[in-house]
This record gives sequence, C-alpha cells and structure tokens, in this order.
Amino acid sequence: MLFLQMAWAQQTTVKLISGDFHQATITQFVNDIESKSNYHFYYDPAGFDSLKITLQVNNKPLETILDMAFSNTDFHYAIDENKVFLTKGRQIKTELAPGFSAIASQTVVANQSSSVADYTVDKEKKIPEATTENKLYEIGNKTNNITPGNSVLSGYIRDIKSGEAVVGASIYLPSTKAGVATDQFGYYSITMPRGRNILVIRGLGMRDTRRQIILYTDGKLNIELQEQVNTLKEVKISADKVANVRSAELGVSKLTIATIKQIPAAFGEADVLRVVLTLPGVKSVGEATTGFNVRGGAADENLILLDGATIYNPAHFFGFFAAFNPDIVKDIELYKSSIPEKYGGRLSSVLEINNREGNKKIFTGSAGIGLLTSRFNIEGPIIKDKTSFIFGARTTYSDWLLNLLPEAYKHSSASFNDFNLGISHQIDDKNNIYLTGYLSNDKFKLNSDTQYSYSNKSAVLKWKHNFNNKLYSVVSAGVDRYQYDVSSTVNPVNAFDLGFKINQSNFRADFTYYINNKHTLDFGVNSILYKINPGTFEPDGPQSLIIPQVVPAEQALESGIYLGDKYDVSSKLTINAGVRFNVYNYLGPQTVDQYAPNLPKEPVNVLDSTTYKSGKIINTYSSPDIRLSARYLLSDDLSLKAGYNTMHQYIHLLTNSTSISPTDVYKLSDPNIKPEHGDQVSLGLFKNAKQNTIELSVEVYYKRLRDYLDYKSGAVLLLNEHIEQDVINTQGKAYGAEFLIKKTAGKLNGWFSYTYSRTFLKQDDPNAGELINNGAYYPANWDEPHAFNFTGNYKFTHRYSISLDLNYNTGRPITLPIAKYEYAGSERVFYSDRNEYRIPYYFRSDFSINIEGNHRVHQRTHNSWTIGVYNLTGRQNAYSTFFTEQSGVISGYKLSIFASPIPFINYNIRF
Repeated sequence: MLFLQMAWAQQTTVKLISGDFHQATITQFVNDIESKSNYHFYYDPAGFDSLKITLQVNNKPLETILDMAFSNTDFHYAIDENKVFLTKGRQIKTELAPGFSAIASQTVVANQSSSVADYTVDKEKKIPEATTENKLYEIGNKTNNITPGNSVLSGYIRDIKSGEAVVGASIYLPSTKAGVATDQFGYYSITMPRGRNILVIRGLGMRDTRRQIILYTDGKLNIELQEQVNTLKEVKISADKVANVRSAELGVSKLTIATIKQIPAAFGEADVLRVVLTLPGVKSVGEATTGFNVRGGAADENLILLDGATIYNPAHFFGFFAAFNPDIVKDIELYKSSIPEKYGGRLSSVLEINNREGNKKIFTGSAGIGLLTSRFNIEGPIIKDKTSFIFGARTTYSDWLLNLLPEAYKHSSASFNDFNLGISHQIDDKNNIYLTGYLSNDKFKLNSDTQYSYSNKSAVLKWKHNFNNKLYSVVSAGVDRYQYDVSSTVNPVNAFDLGFKINQSNFRADFTYYINNKHTLDFGVNSILYKINPGTFEPDGPQSLIIPQVVPAEQALESGIYLGDKYDVSSKLTINAGVRFNVYNYLGPQTVDQYAPNLPKEPVNVLDSTTYKSGKIINTYSSPDIRLSARYLLSDDLSLKAGYNTMHQYIHLLTNSTSISPTDVYKLSDPNIKPEHGDQVSLGLFKNAKQNTIELSVEVYYKRLRDYLDYKSGAVLLLNEHIEQDVINTQGKAYGAEFLIKKTAGKLNGWFSYTYSRTFLKQDDPNAGELINNGAYYPANWDEPHAFNFTGNYKFTHRYSISLDLNYNTGRPITLPIAKYEYAGSERVFYSDRNEYRIPYYFRSDFSINIEGNHRVHQRTHNSWTIGVYNLTGRQNAYSTFFTEQSGVISGYKLSIFASPIPFINYNIRF
C-alpha cells in the first residue's frame, strides 16, 4: 500500500503556485496558498507574530516559496503529502526511519485517520467542539465520494473561557460570500456547498478566527471563540464588519456592557438607562426621572424586557439608579423602528435587556463598593459544560447622604435592593432550558411619616428545542408583578394604606426557520393575561377612621400571532416583511357604564350600566400590525434603508406628571377607553468610513398617533372608578431627524448624536366636552425639539482611561399662570394655553477616570477604581417649576435635583 502511494505521488504533477505578498502576516500568507492549492497548514500563529513576508513568485513549487519566505529566519517547514507543518526553532521530520516496514507505515496511517475521526461526529452523535484554526473538522456522515450540492451546518458559538453564548457573531463563507449571524442563544445555521470549506467567524469583542471543515451531509459544529485583547499601537478592523450598513433594520441600537461601563453615571455605577438616553431619538423629561421617551412617544409607550420579563418601573432611588445590575447584564438592544413581529402592545419602542447565562467552566464573581451602593455577584458551573448559574445582588446605604441635606430633609430615609438569579441547562444536543428570576424593592420617605414602597417581581422559564439544523423553537412562560404602597401610621386616627398592583402571566412560542442563507422565517404566538388592582385605600390599624375605598379590579387577555420573513432579493437588496395580528379581550367581572352617543362622558349622560360575570368577554379589539423594512446597498460601505410599521397599545399609564412615578396607575382598554394606535414611516442613510472604524448615519421619521389619552383640566386620576369621565382621546403627530457619528476603535472612541424632534397633540372633538387650545395642536409634555449628546473615551494605556459625557436638551413645555382676575367676589388665576411656555434648557457634563489593576493572568483577583464627577459644571438644571401664593402674591420657583457637582468613587473587584 505504501509503495503504491509513493509511486502515485511521484507520477503526480507538481502543483505550481503564484503569489504577490507585501508585509503579509503568516495568516494572510497561508490563506492565500491554501486557496490556490490542496495544501493544508498546521502552525501556532502566536509563534509567527513577528514574521512579515514580502516576495513575488510566479509558478513556483511550494518548497521554493517556503524556502524564500523563511530565508535567514529561525522558521522551518515540513511537508507530508498535502499537510504542511510550520515550526519555529525546531524542524519536524516526515521521512520514515530506516527499517520501518510497510505494516508499521500502515499503522501510522491508521492512527492518523483515527486522529481525524476525533473531530468528527462519533457513534453517539456527539457534536464536535471546534476550538482550533489548524485542524480539519469532518462534519456529517462520511462517504468515499462527496455528492455535489448543498448541506446545512448549524451549532452554537460560545466563549471559550466561560462557555456563554456569543450573540450576534457572524459566520462568513468566502467561497460563496454567504453569511449569517448567531441569535440570542449563540445559535447559527448556514447552507454551504459540500466538501472542503473555510468558515470565517467574528464576534463583538472576540478574536477573529476561522474553522476548516469537510462537509459530507447536514451536520453540527459548535465553535468556541477567544476574547480579543487589542493593542494600543494598532487596531485591525475587518472589512466584513459592516452590520450597520448591511442589515435591513432601521432605528436599532445595540450596546454591550463593556460600552455601558465606560460612560460616567451618578454615584459611579454603570447605568443602562442613562446610556440609552445618549442614543439619538431617545430623551428624558428631566434629571432623576424614571423612564424615557422615544421618537415622540410617552414614557409608557416603551416595552422594557429583562430576559423576557416585563419591567414596569425600571429605576431605583428616585430614578437615580437603573433597576438592572450592571454586573449581570450582557447587552441591550433598543428598537425604535423595525420592531420585530414577535413584539407588540407598545407604540414607541422595545428595549431588550439580556443577562448573562453564567460561567459553565469555572466559578467566578465580582463585587463593587461605592458611596451609596454595593453589589455582589457569583457564577459558575453546577455541572461543568452543561449547567450553570449566575446570582447577583445590590443594596444601598444612602441615609447618611440624606442627613447631609438641608434641615427640611433631616428625617428622610431611602433604601433599595434587587436580586437576579439565572440558571441554564443543556438537556441534550437539541434541548436547552433557561430559568431567570428578578426581585427588586424600594422604600423611601421625605421628612414625613408617609412611606412609599414599590417592587418588581418576575420569573421566566424558557425551553429551546432544535427540530433540525434549519428549524428551532423557543417556548417560554412567565409571571410579572408590579406593586406599590403608600402608608402612614404616625397618627393612629388617620393611619392609611394606599396600594396598587399589576399581575400578568404570559406565554409565547417563537419559531425560526432557516430556509437558506437568503431566506429566514420567524413565526409564533404569544398571550398575556393582565390582572390589575387599580387602587385600594384602607385604614391601617384598629384606631384608624379612614373610610375604605376600593376601585374594582379588572382583567384582560392580549394575544397575537405573527409571521416575519427576511429575504435577500439580491446582493444589494434585502427586505424584511411581516404581519402581527392582535386580539384583545376585556374580561369580567366588571360593571360598565353606557353613555349617550355624541355627548361628553359625564355622570349626567350615563344611560345604563351592565354587570358582567367573571371571565365573560365584555368587548374585543382586533387589528393587524404591519412591519416592513428594506435595505439597498449603494456601495460596500453605503446603504439606503426605509421602513414602515404600525403598533397598538392596550394598557395606559394614568399620570399628570411628565415621567413615570412609583405611584402611577395603569388602566386597561375597555368599551369606553379605546386602544392607542400609531404608525411610523422612516428613512435612513448609513455609511462606514476609515476601514469601518467610523459609523455615520442619518434617519428621518414621521409618526401618527391616535387615541392617546390626555386629561381634562382638574382631572382626578387616583381612586377614580369612572376614569373615562376625566380623560379625553387626542390625535397627534411626531416627526424628526437623528444624526449619529460613532468611532468604534482606537485609543479614542465614542459617539456624537443630535436629534431634532417635535411631538404635537390635539383634541378637536366637541363631543368630548372640552376643547384644548380651541382644537389646535399643542406640544406634548415631553416635546423637546433639540437634543445633543457626546460620549467619549480615551485610553492612555491598558490600565488608565478617561470618559466624558455631555448632554444638552431643550426645556420641556409647561403651562404658566399669566394673569389674575376677579370673579364672583374672589381672585382667580388665568393660565396660558396648554404647554405654551418652556422651562430653561438642560445641560450636564460628567467626567470619570478609570483605573484598572495589573493585567497579570495568574492572580486570584482583579481590581479597578472609578473616580469622577457628576454634573461637572454644577449647573442648576430645572427638574420642575411650581408656583405658590403668599399674601396675594404669586411667586414662581424652579426645583433642581443635582444643583452642584457630585464627586463619586467606586472600587470594583473580580475573582
């Protein structure tokens, strides 16, 4: 056998190779030769990092090329048939020693074949783990002859250190120029030609790599990536990293926790929501507020999801801290447009916050100590490489700070805590389950006996099942609970407890079907059962004389079915199209008033009342939501995108303030309160420059709003059993332009954004009982035309860096008293048109210094410090304005939350 192989090799024509190399790295050199021949190279890239190859050859054998490339160096090569071994300092001998028989040679060959089989699917169908660039992985059922055609390769891409999924990693096939990206679980599926292929894999924050495979039939391959450690002298950016240009979605922003932690925040703790506010099209109505406004929408028009759980109040401590532990969060994704079909129920945006799964390899953890808060988390394997957990906790000790405030706040107190738990388990190659839980609590009082408390609780169970290489599903069920209480017990006679509660149960089944590399279908169903307690006011204690008041509970079922299709029409044109059909059922038990038609909803116009039993469908709203977006490549680094989407919202926030408050009330749509409806059209131009290190984009949008709830003058929202009598339906419009310049690499990185946006409402229906501004458009409470944000980071060394954050917003609208007059013997105040005036503009600058510990790999702990100043210039930004009357004189006041610079320091440790 050995003799025949040698004879055949001698008769085979020597392969001649041509090439032109200028300062080529070993990887570039090897890739070029492999693409032009059937040779396969084995080497350690780290040992060749100092080698740069410059030569030009024309029709030369491989031995000659390697001799020229390694001339006068300590590098060597050995060739065994089509295998090439590159070494440094030592040379491999491939010739047989004298006296070796053909049988021994056959044994060697057999052992080599066995070695290759270690990387293929074994008898138990174990999925191979591809960890090395220089090995050839055989995938599928091995055959002597490879049948021409395509097969499907699928699997998971994970971090080699922690075993966690790498989300959004790209898998690129140079031979066909096909590419796909991993989903939220790190899963991919790509169609490719059978036979020898090279996969190029890239992930955000991970080292670019490749895998070499022979694909016989459909098969699976899990790939592990290493974290990228960039040098400060050179930053290499691949030409394929153009997701912002090539994706079909508009108005989508994705940030990793590494980016989030670079931005200064109040009291030194990384804050997810404050980073979101630096993005174009996202605003806040003031400092220390909860919630945010997206493209002209109200704060309650944003769906906030933490691992699939709905979060109604996303902040702690008067809005100073986000309710999300930065040591647990993996990444965030904000959809302002091109909202996926699987999401519904909100008009403006969806904010997805994804927590990490936990380290599947080893036990690790981290802790942080600041002036107001401390945090701790631990993670590790329960069963190595199979089951992991992650647990995080935060708490505060802020009373000492309140005691430093003026005398009016001496007897104040505030505290919060939150806990996260995540467990992930791989049942087998086709089934994974994920369990996440979240609990948060807040309590505070401000120089009074009245105590405020609110909490979020949620739990979600997910089951991911792979039917085959092309189809998988994620089935999840969860419960969410949000509640608040206001209580006072210092005076037993007036002791009271005021409470509000939302309980919701949800179920969803999402399916993804990879038809091929150009065609992906998403479809599924979901349902949410709302149970709302709109308010209870009860005596607290046996001596209390408070008269109990309970607003009847209400419930509803919101369901949806959806289908979405992503289709690459050509290399330049990609279309995402989908439809979601919503069905909303308002359920008993409930008593509903019927009002006379074409008359205001007032007590005198009530014709009748109907009482419905528990579970009875009182009324139904149904409607389709359209999702459409397209991308056209004008060039490799320039694209034009367009999109259109419609949304419906069935749950309403009842508040007279401009931001979400812990004591706000939510109301479900019913026969007398219609769902909110909006549609949006958007257009964008996206450009990459400087080898994709700079991203530029401009987007414009126009949005229509229908049946948004505004309030009559003097409306009573709390404990109101007939809330429809104090609210009015308005129509609105919002439009704007968003500009973004983002530098993603180098010593200096960050982004600059500018947003121009307007939002107007009007109520011109005389049958509603009250015309606002005589039926003309008026600015919404959150209308802020101009917003400017700059976020920059400069890295001096691997240990020292600085960060700067600048924010400017136009002041929000307010309604002012502009005159006094006498009527019926008393003095009255005359107010301007609604939202005719504005509070002063908002400006804030934050600065921080980040100090990392040493970067030794083999040490038990790694530490870092964050030192900085919040509101560096000490500007007294107006949070709100109010007016008081003393001795017949009306005086106006401006309330500032952070009226001076606030220094902070945080110590962080990882182990």
